[in-house]
Amino acid sequence: MAALTLTDADAALLDGARGPGVQLAMRVVVRMAAVQDARSLILISGAHIDSALYMGDATLAFMERLADGGATVVVPTTCNVGGVDEGGWRRWAVPSEWAERSRRQMAALETMGCRPTWTCAPYQVERRPAFGEQIAWGESNAIVFANSVLGARTERYPDMLDICAAVVGRVPAVGLHLDAPRRGTTVFDLSRLPVALQERSDFFPVLGHLIGSVVHGGVPVLIGVSSAPTEDDLKALGAAMASSGAVALFHIVGVTPEAPTLDRALHGVAADETVMVSLEQLRRARADLSSETGETLDMVVLGSPHFSFDEFRRLALLLDGRARHRRTRLLVTTSRGVRAMAESAGLLAPLDRFGGEITVDTCILTSPMLPDSVRTLMTNSAKYAYYSPGLLRRGVAFGSLADCVESAVAGRVVRDEGPWSE
Repeated sequence: MAALTLTDADAALLDGARGPGVQLAMRVVVRMAAVQDARSLILISGAHIDSALYMGDATLAFMERLADGGATVVVPTTCNVGGVDEGGWRRWAVPSEWAERSRRQMAALETMGCRPTWTCAPYQVERRPAFGEQIAWGESNAIVFANSVLGARTERYPDMLDICAAVVGRVPAVGLHLDAPRRGTTVFDLSRLPVALQERSDFFPVLGHLIGSVVHGGVPVLIGVSSAPTEDDLKALGAAMASSGAVALFHIVGVTPEAPTLDRALHGVAADETVMVSLEQLRRARADLSSETGETLDMVVLGSPHFSFDEFRRLALLLDGRARHRRTRLLVTTSRGVRAMAESAGLLAPLDRFGGEITVDTCILTSPMLPDSVRTLMTNSAKYAYYSPGLLRRGVAFGSLADCVESAVAGRVVRDEGPWSE
C-alpha cells in the first residue's frame, strides 16, 4: 500500500485549523485516500453534491454535524435533487415528517454555502467546468456527462464524500482524475445499424442501456455513429450507461472532446474488445426496459435526468392543441432554473392546457411522492425505466417522447415501432 503524502496545508486541516467541521471532512477524505491507495491529494475547482437527499437519520445527522461544526465549502458547489419540492410537496403523497427532515438536510447544505440548485443536471443551469478541470461531482448522470461531454475530470463521488471534498477542496489523486484510467477499453461499432434508427429520440437511451450491461464499468468507445447526437441525446446515453453499468466515462469518436480519433480515445493501444452492435441486441435492450405493456396507464413521467429547456421546447410542439386522457397524468420533473427559463419562453402554457404537471427540486425515484393509485408508468428515460420496478415497485413502459405523449392522450401504452421492427 502506497503511503499518502500530505502537504502542510493538508495536515493543518486534519489537525483542526479550520474547526471541527472541516476537520471531520478532512478525516473522511484522508481515510478514503488510504482505502483507494492514493499517494497524494489534488485540488478541485468545483463540486456537485448528491448527498442533498435525505436517506434517513444518519445522512441528516452527518450533514448537520458538518454545518454545526462550522464547515463551509471552499469551491463553487451545486446541489443535487433534494427529498422534496420545497414549494409543492403537499400536492403529493409525501409524509410531513419526511418533508421536514428533507428540508433540514437541504438547509444544512445551504448553511455550508452550497447553491440551492436541487437538480441532477447542473450542467443545464450553472457554469460548466472546463475541459481538464478537476472537480468532485456526485450523481451518476452528472458524473458521466462531466467526464464525457465536457471533458472535465471527476471520479464517482458517493454521498457524504462529495460534501467533504467540497469543504476541504481536495480529493484523492486516483481514477478518472488521472490520464491512464480515461483510456477507452471496449469499442462499440454502430456502423451496421440503420440511419433512421440512429436518428430516433429513443435510440440513444436504449443504446446506453445495452452498452452499460455489456461494459460493466469500463470506458466504452463508440464508432460508426451516423447521426449527429444532440446534447440531450448524450445526456440520455450517459444516464442509461451509468444506470445499467456504472459507466462514468464514454467516448464517441469525432464527437466527444477526448476522442478526435479512435487512436486518441484508446491512448494509442489496442482495444480490449470490439463489439459489433446489432439491431437484435438493441431490440432486446429496448424490451428489457419495459415491465408493463397493459391497457391502462396511470402516469407518464419525464425528466430523468431533469428535463432541459430544449426538451420543453420539443414537448410543447407535441402537446399543442391536445389534452391528456382523464385517467392518465403527465408529470415533468426539472430544475427550478430550467422551469423559470421555460416559463419565460412560453413553453409551459401548452403543458398546462394539456393537463400536465411539473415538479422541481426532486425526483420520483428519490422521494415518496407517488400515491398508491399510481401503479403503471411510462417514460422516455432509460434511467427511470431501469430503476422504477425496484425502487418504486411500479410497472413501467419505455418509449420515445412522442410515444409518451400519444400514450398520455390515449390512456394506454402506445408505441411507434418504426425502424425497431424492420
